[in-house]
This record gives sequence, C-alpha cells and structure tokens, in this order.
Amino acid sequence: MNKPIKIPDGGHKITITPNPNRVIVTVAGKVVADTSHALMLSETGHAPVLYIPRRDVDMALLERTAHATHCAYKGDCAYFSIPAGGRRSLNAVWSYETPHPAVATIRGHLAFHPDRIDSIIEWPVEWGLPLPGHDLALGPVQHAG
Repeated sequence: MNKPIKIPDGGHKITITPNPNRVIVTVAGKVVADTSHALMLSETGHAPVLYIPRRDVDMALLERTAHATHCAYKGDCAYFSIPAGGRRSLNAVWSYETPHPAVATIRGHLAFHPDRIDSIIEWPVEWGLPLPGHDLALGPVQHAG
C-alpha cells in the first residue's frame, strides 16, 4: 500500500532552523545527548521539536523498538527506548531515517519526547562549558558539609 506524501505549504508549514544553543538531554542521571548542532523543527499545529544529530547521542543507551508510525509530511518514523529510564522512557526517542525531501535536513537526527525523559536543557553557547561543580539544570551544586 502506498503511503500518502504531503508537501508542506501555506496551510501546513514546516520550518527547520539551526538551534543556536548547546542542547543536553538527560535520563536517570545520564547524559543521553549533548550537542551544539541541534535543529528546531516547527510545524503547524505542533509544539516545536529539537532534532539532535545521531553522532551526538549516546546510542549505547538506546534500544530500538518495533514501534513505528507514519507522517504524511515527514515519512516513516522509527522509535527507540531508553532502558535506564524504565517504563516512562519506552519509545521516548524517534527518528525519520529516510524523511521526505521537504524535510530531508532531519535525516540522521533524533528527537526526544519531553515527557519521557528527565530534561532537555538548552545552554547558550556563549556561556561556554559549565564550570566543574555546576549543575546545568539547577545552577551551582550545593554540597552538604
């Protein structure tokens, strides 16, 4: 069966732009992804989604699942779970491995479902790397003395 292919237009827009921030994804205290090369996909009727290059994701922490979906605008979608996150992190990650031409830029990128991970932190690149003892999400780490 042929799956429908729709082209984004004035009634259904999709834009993909580079995200200027460092993006860090964590699950169960582990950094799953860390990149300065994320893409932001904005699509009519949906919240914006960060797509992270596969090379910047710790793929050893992911496990491919049999779950699959299809988007007429983007193509066939494959899913991954993050075992360290337990049941909450089932199918937490998705990828359009052979996206339709209109969104070909997201090929080789992964997206994370924000409700199935601990955090997606956007750290402005101009801030540089966090200092030792600095927690990206909470600010300076307080040590009990």
